[in-house]
Amino acid sequence: MQVKDLIYKVSLISVSGRTDVDIAAICFDSREVEKGSMFIAVRGVSNDGHAYIQDVIKKGATAVVCEELPVLDADADCTIIQVKDSSEALGVIASNYYDKPSSKLKLVGITGTNGKTTTVTLLYRLFRKLGYKTGLISTVENIIEETIIPSTHTTPDAIALNKLLADMVLAGCTHCFMEVSSHAAVQRRIAGLRFEGALFSNITHDHLDYHKTFDEYIKAKKLFFDGLSNDSFALINLDDKRGRVMIQNTRAKTYTYSLLALADFKGKLLSTTMHGIEMDIDGAQAWFRLIGNFNAYNLLAVYSAAVLLGEDKQEILLQLSTLDAANGRFEQYNSAGKITVIVDYAHTPDALKNVLETITGLKESHKILTVVGCGGNRDAAKRPIMADIACQFSDQVILTSDNPRDEDPQEILAEMEKGVRVVDKKKVLSVLDRKEAIKVACTLAAPGDIILIAGKGHETYQEIKGIKYPFDDRIVVKELLETLGK
Repeated sequence: MQVKDLIYKVSLISVSGRTDVDIAAICFDSREVEKGSMFIAVRGVSNDGHAYIQDVIKKGATAVVCEELPVLDADADCTIIQVKDSSEALGVIASNYYDKPSSKLKLVGITGTNGKTTTVTLLYRLFRKLGYKTGLISTVENIIEETIIPSTHTTPDAIALNKLLADMVLAGCTHCFMEVSSHAAVQRRIAGLRFEGALFSNITHDHLDYHKTFDEYIKAKKLFFDGLSNDSFALINLDDKRGRVMIQNTRAKTYTYSLLALADFKGKLLSTTMHGIEMDIDGAQAWFRLIGNFNAYNLLAVYSAAVLLGEDKQEILLQLSTLDAANGRFEQYNSAGKITVIVDYAHTPDALKNVLETITGLKESHKILTVVGCGGNRDAAKRPIMADIACQFSDQVILTSDNPRDEDPQEILAEMEKGVRVVDKKKVLSVLDRKEAIKVACTLAAPGDIILIAGKGHETYQEIKGIKYPFDDRIVVKELLETLGK
């Protein structure tokens, strides 16, 4: 593919050099540049690609895309393309390079603080049940039909994302459901993509380590809807007060879903147990295997999106009723000693509160023991809030480590402990080692009790000082309960 084809629809400032030369590869990592490559100089969080332009030209780059024009040697033979936003240009170029894969299937994205993974996973499984070849891009895993590709980010970088979509098209996929993170929107990873539809679930306290303020976090989510075309649909949760904000400037056709108010898609939670929920959706009653009020919203969102994609309402409900939740989302295990364990990814205050409120509403006279930590190098403001919420809804709380990354886990615990009120101190233990913390919960639990292990969910590692050590909450708790004879 030639330079002129790759920069089609890119917002250009200037072009110096030939545009009719072939490009062998595109990249934004200078280490991957080879002879004949196009290098896009992107400004990252810790590195600026502009600092490596001279190096990539020496390595044989045929073209460079940048925001600031470099000072070139007299004998430099390289096409220089100046753009206003190189991150946005990267997305458009990646889409062109892989022949616009998002326009060859029905791509639906979901953004929001909580519920993204469950919603896209349910949509993927539903459309497979409906007979479609389908792709999934999520925090847990990326899937092309039945082929699982490990996931490293909620939303991949623009090049990886377009390659993934191109592979889906090659495999015959007609639909793809993907999570769209606030980081991805701000960093323009989704630039150049054509979305059939976009969903908004909710927005609560998260990622302020990156966005700095809650207003900036909201703006980041809104960027996704601002970029939709007029032949797309935008579906929002009307019960979140910021749902309307998301669609203020969108060109897409807008729709709403709600459990509390009149909406285009109306649902009502009829009953809930530890085995599932019964709902009325658009006048039809159905039983689902998922649990809790928060999953009622997820199910309603999935139903609404499927209808907007042209599927039969009754068939949607029939197939939805057979589906299980995503891995690590309210995942239950009942021990031989009649102790119930719930593993959940809840790593925000609102998500933790939702899960604990659900458990509290379902438990009988037994205790709730909560094991929870907060990740390092992430939003520190939520740490005391998380501890306080755990105390409000639990009989015993064990504060522990959760992917401390580059931070001192003891300092993270100390910040969580600041949220423990004096009246709650007697029921709180701080155990730095996560396995030991889970063991303490297992030791203290009696038949009929419920242990919630929150924060990591599907993750199979502990990240400490740049190294990921094998650790799976689900495996650890099962082994400990068996060892303790519980």
